[in-house]
Amino acid sequence: MTIPRPVKPQSPLEGLFSSPYLLLLLTTAFWGGNVVAGKAAVGHIDPYALMILRWGGALLAVLPFAIGPVRRDWPVLREKWWLLFFYGALGYALFNVLVYGAAYYTSGVNTALDQVAVNIFVMILNFAIFRIRVRALQLVGVALTILGVAITATHGELSRLLELDINFGDLLVIIASFGYAVYSLTLRFRPATNWLSFLVFTFLGALIASIVFQFILGGGFGAFIAALPTITPTGWAIVLYTMIFPSIISQMFYVRSIELIGTNRASLFINLIPFFGALGSILILGEALMPFHMVAGILILCGIVLAEWAARK
Repeated sequence: MTIPRPVKPQSPLEGLFSSPYLLLLLTTAFWGGNVVAGKAAVGHIDPYALMILRWGGALLAVLPFAIGPVRRDWPVLREKWWLLFFYGALGYALFNVLVYGAAYYTSGVNTALDQVAVNIFVMILNFAIFRIRVRALQLVGVALTILGVAITATHGELSRLLELDINFGDLLVIIASFGYAVYSLTLRFRPATNWLSFLVFTFLGALIASIVFQFILGGGFGAFIAALPTITPTGWAIVLYTMIFPSIISQMFYVRSIELIGTNRASLFINLIPFFGALGSILILGEALMPFHMVAGILILCGIVLAEWAARK
């Protein structure tokens, strides 16, 4: 009789990295916190300075642990560096510079709710480019989330859509969401490297793009130097939070989740950002919860549940 070998129990870290739903829950919680941080940053730190400090700090934080993986992955990294830089510039830098800029024009609750547009764009582009079909119930779920976003972007006055009268801050977030959807889709072409190697090169791409934004939109290097002494303690705390949680941890978790369950289903959980972002905006920033926020939230939640149930079926 063959004696079965004892099965080695999973470590907590191994268990976490094999649990896509837990990974996505933590990812969206930290990204919801990024919404709050972006709104709280107004008056405490220049948005372009925040970008450079955030991605530069994230790069320095992971670099000591990534030296070995980068050496082993160097042949692949040398060939695909442009793609990794693209991920960082589009998915990290452009998305966040638009979201941080939107904080000057719209509320944190609106910024959070608008980001459900990511999943809508993912499904549309997946079908248009890769012919990945979705079920009828998924389309119903997407339609509900679209309605929720429309209610948020028009502040509860859908008639404003006919006049193309959308809050500028909400429009910036929707554009950012389109860019992040493109980033999510192109992750299917991600080169096979260690996740630390991936983070180093994407963070480097985000840092370079942030420096470009500083020169084009933020007044150049002199303005960056002048902004540093004006950063308040709250501003530095925001730098530290955004550097660690939404940058390093969330990006790592999101990429792993896509590997486990695919882009369509993983991006759907981005719709949880409204819950965490709105909750943080209300509890931390003291923003008011308007009736149209609650209506939009219910529609978005119903859309998430319906679309994910259909996808699992």
